[in-house]
This record gives sequence, C-alpha cells and structure tokens, in this order.
Amino acid sequence: MGLLDVLLGRTKPVAPDLDRLFALPSAAVTLEAAAGFTPTGSGAVCFATVEGAAFERLCQEVRELLDADSDRTGPPVTPHRDGYGYSWLVSRRSPGRLPELVTDLHAVNSSLEAAGFGPQLLCSLVSFTDGTGRRLALVYLYKRGTFYPFAPLPGAAERRDTALELQLRAVLDGDLPVEPDLGRWFPVWGAPGL
Repeated sequence: MGLLDVLLGRTKPVAPDLDRLFALPSAAVTLEAAAGFTPTGSGAVCFATVEGAAFERLCQEVRELLDADSDRTGPPVTPHRDGYGYSWLVSRRSPGRLPELVTDLHAVNSSLEAAGFGPQLLCSLVSFTDGTGRRLALVYLYKRGTFYPFAPLPGAAERRDTALELQLRAVLDGDLPVEPDLGRWFPVWGAPGL
C-alpha cells in the first residue's frame, strides 16, 4: 500500500481465508452455552449465479467429492436459487455433525475458488435454532474473511432481531473474527435452511 492510498483512506481488500470456517464448531459450543442455540445441521454457500457447462461440471464434481462420505442420508449438496437471484449450494448433516458440515462448506468454497469462480463467491452460512424456535445463521463473508450473526424474526415480514445479533457479537468475539462494520451485516433473506 502506497502513501497515496494511506492519505486517501484506501485499504487493501482482505484475502479470503476459508480455514476460518473451521472455527465454527468451537464457536457453536460457546453459542450453545451462552445463548442456547444449537446447530440445525444445515449449511450453505451463496454465490452470484453462474451459468454454463463448466459450472455444471464443477457442481457434479463437488457432489461426487462429497458423496464419498458414507454417513449421508441424502444428496451431498443440493442447488437452490433464492427469490433475489442468488444461487446456493446447500449441505445437510445431522445436527451433531457440525465439523463434517463445515468440511463440506470448505470443500464447496475451495472447489469454486480453484475453478476460477472465486469472484462470484459471496458468503457461507451455518444455521442454528434455540428451544423457543428462534433461528440464527452465522454468516461468513467470503471477501472480508469475517463472520456475523443474522437472526430473522418469525413471520412473513422481513424483519431481524438486531438486539440478539448484537448480543451474539459480544458472545462470539473471542471465537470468531466478527465483522466490525455493522453496515456489512447484510440480511440473507430467503437463505435455504434458515
């Protein structure tokens, strides 16, 4: 970074660090102890929609790679397109298999990145719930290398529980690199599995 960049307030973008996803299982223990949220067994990778034979071939390779795991009861990943036009690759495991789910998400992200689709990657998320039916996602921002909690309120309207999100930021701060800019805590309405 040069002097002009410093004077103009420009910063270098943070390089994605997919290995940060592996901090999720220990963060889940903290999350359960402090707030009563447990994993649902659902996770997803979101990316800008990509079309074409090369991408379809890559998705098939990812399915075959993840299908080698005999602990699955369903397909390794399922594609989903939300109402906003974003594409998701969704992985489901039993709720007690969070480390394996995180490995799935890492493999999907790594495969997309290695095939040249890194610029289309947006985020990954893992879903949680508590005993009262509240839902929560821990969202990993691919281009920032940080996490944030997203807690939609039940009902048809797109509303979120910002008080809970801020409370969980403090809870998770020691376990995960939490995104400091609240303006980047984007809602992920329509995220599959949430």
